Amino acid sequence: MNISFADHSLPRAGVLLLTAPKGTTFKGRLAEIDKKTGGTLKKAAKAVNFDGKKGSFVELLAPKGVSAARLVILGLGDPAELTPTEAENLGGKIAARFAEGTDKELAIWLDETKGLTLEMDELVARLAFGMKLRAYRFDKYKTKKKDENGKVKLAKAVIMSDATAKARRTFSDLAKLADGIFFARDLVNEPANILHPEEFAARVKEMSELGLKIEVLGEKQMEKLGMGALLGVGQGSRRESQLVVMRWEGGKKGEQPIAFIGKGVCFDTGGISIKPAASMEDMKGDMGGAACVAGLMRALAGRKAKVNAIGVIGLVENMPDGNAQRPGDIVTSMSGQTIEVINTDAEGRLVLCDALWYTQDRFKPKFMIDLATLTGAIMISLGQEYAGLFSNDDELSDQLFNVGEREGEKVWRMPMGPAYDKMIDSKFADMKNVGGRFGGSITAAQFLQRFVNDVPWVHLDIAGTAMSSPASDINTSWGSGYGVRLLDRLVASHYEG
Repeated sequence: MNISFADHSLPRAGVLLLTAPKGTTFKGRLAEIDKKTGGTLKKAAKAVNFDGKKGSFVELLAPKGVSAARLVILGLGDPAELTPTEAENLGGKIAARFAEGTDKELAIWLDETKGLTLEMDELVARLAFGMKLRAYRFDKYKTKKKDENGKVKLAKAVIMSDATAKARRTFSDLAKLADGIFFARDLVNEPANILHPEEFAARVKEMSELGLKIEVLGEKQMEKLGMGALLGVGQGSRRESQLVVMRWEGGKKGEQPIAFIGKGVCFDTGGISIKPAASMEDMKGDMGGAACVAGLMRALAGRKAKVNAIGVIGLVENMPDGNAQRPGDIVTSMSGQTIEVINTDAEGRLVLCDALWYTQDRFKPKFMIDLATLTGAIMISLGQEYAGLFSNDDELSDQLFNVGEREGEKVWRMPMGPAYDKMIDSKFADMKNVGGRFGGSITAAQFLQRFVNDVPWVHLDIAGTAMSSPASDINTSWGSGYGVRLLDRLVASHYEG
């Protein structure tokens, strides 16, 4: 769908969509259009008790007096309660209603609305952003298309307002953010026979055309660095493990960077501690954290963010063969700390611990945020509405919470402490990779904290939000791209020069 912006004019074909606040009366533009139709638009609204409720529609087919094939009114709800996120959701509802039908063109007429708290350019841009997000599809492997009885895909949408130039500029950054979200969704949706670690790394390398500096470390390089924890996870796979480093240098030269680290288990069988067969196909999405980091770096580079940012992703495949890691094995991490592997299905923390140590040791970042589809336990705690947040830094945690509330990608801070940390002490090594049945998400975070030193750090457990999340107005995809917009807004609001 091509989305553009223009000044007001009546379309000659397609759908004309008008908006109306809650409790609307037919005044201004609505009254003018109603007059052209001989009063039939108002009659249609009355017939369905349309009162401008948020997300409600009234539609008039083949209206007389205007050239458009259909007239539609969308309810805005209370203008004072229309937040950026709610505006996006309305855009999603528009896309859902008109994405496929009998019309290829849609014109949206926005007038100044009394009581509106959003600036008009942001309302326009957020509507467009929501439409763009909802229009995402992952159907590249479908070879047969259903006969939809003459339905066509909406090819063109134009949003008309008195803030065209400013809306176009506001939408520009949002469009780049959408590119990053789509990149993350694509990665999560890909099957594991296609998106193995080397292919994932190859796709990330293509982003160098955006100005990102990208390095890919293979197994020999990681062996020299002593990444025994990460390499142990992938030793049962015929696919070589990779560590990908992305650098965006949009800030001042020499300025301390911020860093994002992602778990990239391209497929997780559980290894020797093999998972049950039911729903194991979902484990193609166990690289949702790495997908988010890659999507974020794409968004930052796309909009030329004024920040120095590092993205590091550990890419492995956890498979059970004759060379696979065994329960009871002891591995040495890059930090020199030793780890007893109690359960080979608690592998994500083994990937992240070496990636975290490498990042803080090489880049000396201002802070580190890691993302991982790490534990099923976080879904028991928080469902699929919130990602679990664990941290050693109150300020960074508060920033993420507030940004999450604004952007609709919510986080909830979970407890940490010495009592939980003791649960991962091992009789035979410095630590073990699981802490027992209770507090599974917390003990996983305690494990990671042993590899961050004193760097301000946040761990986001996104097992419930990165994949198979409930459908929403702006996403019907299995892979959500969760975290890209959360972290992009964090950077934009607090860390850009």
